[in-house]
Amino acid sequence: MTTTPASIDLREVGMRDGLQLEAPIPLETKLEILDAIAATGVRRVEVTSFVSPAAVPALADAEQVVAELQRWPDLHFSALVAGRGGARRAVAAGMPHLEYVISASDGHSLANARRTTDEAVDGVADIAALAHDAGGRLEAIIAVAWDCPFDGRTPLRRTVDIARRAVELGADQLCFGDTIGTTVPGRVTDLVAAVRDAVPEVPIGVHFHNTRGSGIACVLAAVQAGVVQIDASVGGLGGCPFAPGASGNIATEEVVYLLEESGIATGIDLSRVLDAAALVERAVGHELPSNLYRAGGPNQPRGRRDASAQNGATTRS
Repeated sequence: MTTTPASIDLREVGMRDGLQLEAPIPLETKLEILDAIAATGVRRVEVTSFVSPAAVPALADAEQVVAELQRWPDLHFSALVAGRGGARRAVAAGMPHLEYVISASDGHSLANARRTTDEAVDGVADIAALAHDAGGRLEAIIAVAWDCPFDGRTPLRRTVDIARRAVELGADQLCFGDTIGTTVPGRVTDLVAAVRDAVPEVPIGVHFHNTRGSGIACVLAAVQAGVVQIDASVGGLGGCPFAPGASGNIATEEVVYLLEESGIATGIDLSRVLDAAALVERAVGHELPSNLYRAGGPNQPRGRRDASAQNGATTRS
């Protein structure tokens, strides 16, 4: 029987998944956001991606961002890569901890990386070697793990087989992405159980989008199934540029609120997350989708945050 964990380890992905859809912002503004994120108490940050600057111009400064990370020695940073070239760039820049995306469907894989799923999986061995030789780890992120905008529902067995093969080729851990925000709690627990049966010793993480309102429920289902590694984005910022309709990462503040109020520790200060969200909103120049950010937390009601807006945050109405 699976026991609900007493605590979870949340990874903040706003710096990468959150900003990738936005217009480029200055490096110094990114570092201000990162400083605010560090103040929340989060321990892991997906800080950027080493992908084509033409495809994702908002993250064209990946090397410059990584060069500044010594400012936060207590944080564990990782970066996303889409292939061998990006992995080589990341390692050369001083980023050994890599996340490699593998789409569970050919339709999304071709749109996202211009190769089939099998071709993407074949790249795991080389990228794992690059990470390991640099003293880092490789996390295989299985995108469209439940559903694909091009190919429809992803068979559970296909996702499990891709995960198993990635581990066999050198991946140290796994993360399963609900790229278009379609899955529901029962499907989450089914996949978690099947993956655990296939690769029982490998850490599992989850990455949900709240596109259809079920993302936060899926977080609770995953945690109750024993998953302790959860991705979330400050303010709910972000989505996938290569999956039509894939809006709405789950919001860090909503995950923290849900779990802390349910007796599951996150180690994260909710009021500091809301402060970081205000800074992010000012930087990107539009409202954030997080419901909790709009309402305010139990110890930071809207009036307090709106008062602080006079010192730089965006006033909301």
